[in-house]
Amino acid sequence: MRDQQSQSSCLSPQAQYFKFIQEFLDQNNAEYQTIHHEETLTSEESAHARGVSLSTGGKALLLKIGDDVRSDFFLFVMSASRKLNSKAIKKEMKKRGKAAKNIRFVTIEELTNITGGLVPGCVPPFGKPILKSPKADDVNGNEYEHGDDTDKYIELYVDTSIAEDNDTIAFNAGSLTDSILMSVPDYLRVSVPTGIFTFSKVCHIR
Repeated sequence: MRDQQSQSSCLSPQAQYFKFIQEFLDQNNAEYQTIHHEETLTSEESAHARGVSLSTGGKALLLKIGDDVRSDFFLFVMSASRKLNSKAIKKEMKKRGKAAKNIRFVTIEELTNITGGLVPGCVPPFGKPILKSPKADDVNGNEYEHGDDTDKYIELYVDTSIAEDNDTIAFNAGSLTDSILMSVPDYLRVSVPTGIFTFSKVCHIR
C-alpha cells in the first residue's frame, strides 16, 4: 500500500486507501457498495450512518503480539457488536507456534508507521495486499527481516462472528467518512485470512 501511496501523493492517506481498496475489490470481481457519510468515531456511529445493524460492522483491530524477546503485528477482524477475547488469541497463537506472552493494541505512532497515516477507527479489514508489515522487533529494538512475500504483509485473522453470524460485512475503508458493504463470502474470498476462529465474546450491556 505504501508503494501505491507514493504514486498518488496528491491524495490524503485516507483517500489513497479508499481508492486502493476499491481497485483491489474490482480486480477480484467482488460486488460491493460504497457509502459516503459524516465522520464517525465509534462503531455505533458507523452503524447508524450506514443504516445497518451494529453486528454487521467489521471491527479491524491491529495488535502487537509477542514475548520478552520478539513481537510482531497482526490484524484481527470481528463483529463490532462483540468484545475482544485476548485469552483466546493467546491460545490460538501458541497453537500456531507463535510467541504470545504479551498482547496489546498498537499505539498511535505504530499505527501511523504501519499504515502511512491512518487514524484509529478507519483501519480496513485486509492484510495482503493492503497492509504491509514493518519488520519484527525484539525487546532491544533489533529488527528481523521477513521471509517470503507473504510475510511482508500483516497476517489477518477473522472471528467466527463475521464468518458464521452475518451475511454482510460493513467497514470503514481507510476513511472515517467512507464505508464499504459487501457479502461475507466475497470478503472471505478476497481477504484470504490466515485463520478463522473465535476470539470475541458477547458485550453485556449494563
